[in-house]
Amino acid sequence: MNRREFLHASTAFGTVSAAGMTARSYAAVLGANDRVSLGVIGLGRRGLIVSNAFVQDPRVRLVALCDVYGEQTQNFQSKMQAHLSQPALSVRYQDLLARKDVDAVYIATPDHLHVMIGSDALSAGKHVYLEKPTVHHWKDRVRLEQAAQRSGRLLQCGTQQRSGAHYMQAKREFFDSGKLGKVVLVRAVWHNFPWQRRNVPDMPKPANLDWDLFLGPAPKVKFEYARYTSWRSFPDYGAGLLADILTHWVDVAQWMLNDSQPVSASSLGGIYDLHGYFENPDTVSAIVQYKDWNLNFESSVLSLRDEHPSVFFEGTSGTLNITREGYTYSPNEGEQVVFKSTQNLEVAHTKNFLDAIAMGSPVSAPLSAGLEATLPVQMCLASYWSHKTVTPDDLS
Repeated sequence: MNRREFLHASTAFGTVSAAGMTARSYAAVLGANDRVSLGVIGLGRRGLIVSNAFVQDPRVRLVALCDVYGEQTQNFQSKMQAHLSQPALSVRYQDLLARKDVDAVYIATPDHLHVMIGSDALSAGKHVYLEKPTVHHWKDRVRLEQAAQRSGRLLQCGTQQRSGAHYMQAKREFFDSGKLGKVVLVRAVWHNFPWQRRNVPDMPKPANLDWDLFLGPAPKVKFEYARYTSWRSFPDYGAGLLADILTHWVDVAQWMLNDSQPVSASSLGGIYDLHGYFENPDTVSAIVQYKDWNLNFESSVLSLRDEHPSVFFEGTSGTLNITREGYTYSPNEGEQVVFKSTQNLEVAHTKNFLDAIAMGSPVSAPLSAGLEATLPVQMCLASYWSHKTVTPDDLS
């Protein structure tokens, strides 16, 4: 079995398992000079962060880069030059996917392109690390599910808490054990996003930016610089705080409580300060109701003090406040437990993806988890725009 046959055997169905391989046989298949060849589609802020995590693993070789904006490609190359030799560059993502030397792709595009590019990547036989939210429109999930099922390739969703050691530890110790008692309320808070508060003056379209490719399946409109550089502010391309932030925290809550079946959702908010080009709210509150518990979510782009964004679980026997830096368990009786974590979640999550490719182990955030985290987000979005309480049946 050569390297590529091995990589393609390590599918979502676990054809090759880590348990069936010795260290010697693993080294023979994936040696130090025989790496996972990675292509990156979307070379902006998020693409840089996660690509930096990928290249910390010696199994990765960045072989292809793709972005609709030439300046962004140049910036990525400049900041990642220590990890790049002569990567293939493309503007059209289809050109990257057509390359036989690409084993896996990392997709860090605006949200509205996730399903289209993710589905095409799976159909091209690539393993996929797809940023959240998994889908931008709920109805489009079918296309992605079908592509994943047909391809048999791995898909890792970008909810990196799923690979966090202290998150897994907290789930075992406080939730699966019943130590918290009955959890009926969960409060999720995350504020203060300076890169989304920028004043973006309008400017002509740069010559090396392909506006039509950026728009993709979105409505065809004339170029506005804010629509490109602050796309999270526009519903056509992103869903703002409810997609960027709620996706992460609702995933943590549903995972810990083993309940991914929201019953109803209500959300309120608005543009309270950032008047101008914004269309999505700069501040939002939402309540997601489950059979036996509620999730209360608060988030603002504004500079509200928020040193440790967290998910706070309130149970009948105690509380647990969990952040990306650790957790605090406060029992009703007994001593408080504080645990600090220094684990880099981006590195942990990319390593989990690479382990799955190389050894057939499962990804920690499969497509099913990504879609389960997207359902309450889609319900909250529908509630915000309709000014009504929404159930799953209300989604088209």
